[in-house]
Amino acid sequence: MWDYEGKVLLYKSKDFKTWVKATDPLYSVKEARMWECPDFYPVSVKGYLGLDTSVYGQDTKHVLKVSMSLDGRDRYTIGTYDTKRDRYTPDATFANNKYGLMYDYGNFYASKTFYDPVKKRRILWGWSNESDTVEEDNIKGWAGIQLIPRTVWLDPSGRQLLQWPVEELNSLRGSHISVTSTTVKQGGLQQVIGIQTARADVEVTFEVSSLDEAEPFDTKYANDAQAFCKIKGPDVKGGVGPFGLHVLATTDLQEKTSVFF
Repeated sequence: MWDYEGKVLLYKSKDFKTWVKATDPLYSVKEARMWECPDFYPVSVKGYLGLDTSVYGQDTKHVLKVSMSLDGRDRYTIGTYDTKRDRYTPDATFANNKYGLMYDYGNFYASKTFYDPVKKRRILWGWSNESDTVEEDNIKGWAGIQLIPRTVWLDPSGRQLLQWPVEELNSLRGSHISVTSTTVKQGGLQQVIGIQTARADVEVTFEVSSLDEAEPFDTKYANDAQAFCKIKGPDVKGGVGPFGLHVLATTDLQEKTSVFF
C-alpha cells in the first residue's frame, strides 16, 4: 500500500472458496512504503522440524516475511500470533529493527515457504530476477530463475532463522575437491586447482587465530552488514579480514565475483 505504511492483511475461509477480510491488519509499520508477497508461518522453539501452517500455541513462534519494493529485499521478524485478535507482534529483539532481518544478502526476492508433511520440514523458495534489458529478456524468452530450495528452522537462540539447501541436492553433486589445513596470510590468495565449471557447491570454514587486531564495529551497520562490505570491498585490508572467495575470476583478477565477509 502506498500510504507510507506497510500492512499485511489477513483473510479467513472455512471452505477455501469464500474469504473474509479481518477487521484490522495482521501487522503494520509506519513509513515502510509498499510491502508485497507476505509469508506467515509457525516455527518450533524446540528442534528443527517444521510445522504445519495451522499450528499455534505453546512451544511455537511465528515468522512474518515481507518483500520490500523499496530496496528489493526479503525481510522477516519473529514473534507471537494472537489468534483471538488476529494480530502479530514481533519479539522485543526487533524493537530497533522494525523491518527485520534479511533472508539473503544476494539477489533473492518474493520468497514463499511451504510445509512438507512427509519429511516434516518447512521449505523456502526464492526468486532471482534478471539484470538484462526487457529487449534481451524477450529475445531469450525467459527472465528470472527459481533459486535453490532451502529448509528453514528457528535458531536455538530464538533470535533468527537458520537455513540450509534441501538434502535432495546432494544427489546432484559430481566430482569432489578438498583443500585442508591451508594458511592464507592477510591480503593473500589461495587458488583452488581442479575446478573448471560455472557451477560449484562450496563448503568452507575460516578460522581466525586472534581478534585482537579487529577494528571496533560501527553499530550503524548492525542491521545492514551488506552496506559495510559494499563500502570496504573485498580488496580493502582490515584488521583480520576480509576473507572469502573469488569466483568466476580471470587469471589477472580484473574480473571476478567476490563472496566475502
